[in-house]
Amino acid sequence: MKLTTVGIDLAKSVFQIHGVDEHGKVVLRKQLKRSQVTVFFANRTPCLIGMEACGSAHHWARELERLGHTVRLMAPQFVKPYVKTNKNDAADAEAICEAVARPNRRFVPVKSVEQQTVLSLHRARQGFVKARTAQANQIRGLLGEFGLTIPQGIGQVGRRIPEILEDADNGLPGLMRQLIARLFAHFNELHRQVLELEAQIKAWHRGCPASRKLAEIPGIGPITASALVASVGNAGSFTNGRQLAAWLGLVPKQHSTGGKAVLLGISKRGDSYLRTLLIHGARAAILAAQRRADEAPWLMRLLQRRNPNIAAVALANKNARIVWALLAHGRDYRAGYTAVAM
Repeated sequence: MKLTTVGIDLAKSVFQIHGVDEHGKVVLRKQLKRSQVTVFFANRTPCLIGMEACGSAHHWARELERLGHTVRLMAPQFVKPYVKTNKNDAADAEAICEAVARPNRRFVPVKSVEQQTVLSLHRARQGFVKARTAQANQIRGLLGEFGLTIPQGIGQVGRRIPEILEDADNGLPGLMRQLIARLFAHFNELHRQVLELEAQIKAWHRGCPASRKLAEIPGIGPITASALVASVGNAGSFTNGRQLAAWLGLVPKQHSTGGKAVLLGISKRGDSYLRTLLIHGARAAILAAQRRADEAPWLMRLLQRRNPNIAAVALANKNARIVWALLAHGRDYRAGYTAVAM
């Protein structure tokens, strides 16, 4: 029995294995417990292993690559068309084995331990930011029932709540005053967690040359740069900058037929967190460019004929392509750079 291609359906405890030989003949159908996976593949000759890019996939990819195997991760939507019958673990493993052998398949780069660590910091920070926003909105809503309003902005919550609690003439009952003080203490704790995680991310950014390089692009700061470096990894896995922009969901969605091209809004595929950071950074770059119009002629011409929201997405798309060029070719950012036609 010589395995050449294997599909693994990952799970928490029991993994389903499906393997074929060089002729495509099925030679292995097996269930393995989590503790058996490493031992099983350590005793096999190197082969091509396919897995869906899901929870723990990057960990198992690193473990199996350490044993000499070639591991490919695929987005689940690229595996689903190969499921021949009802969904079960065996059918999923067979579909993965079939999909990984296709010559035109796009794969997900395997992330290193450092990349996953930085992304974990980003995900934790994102969770605290959402919780902080929710807590601020709850405080606003409760105070609104007593005729007390707070201006927009997270900073306004931190400034106005102490004033409201100290004002004895605003008609706020004592029990309600205690509740708002409790919620405000929770808000401050969430805000502290956000700041501490941001400090850790920025410290990693300062020690990463690639991240510092990306932060020189207008509209990209330390948070966005570190998230891009940790998510993209090897930019050479993308053929060109447009592929990276498409991976981030920043290119138009198509609905074309009969030779007639119809382009819709952006596809919004890929990582919504990265896409959000790039677009918000582009909005900040637009505000800065409007104050210094002579430094960004392309952007100012775009703003003259397009809505600012469309211009922000266009700038985010352009920045994504610049990111690919800097990472893939090891270049430094130069404002106003124009490629020379060969």
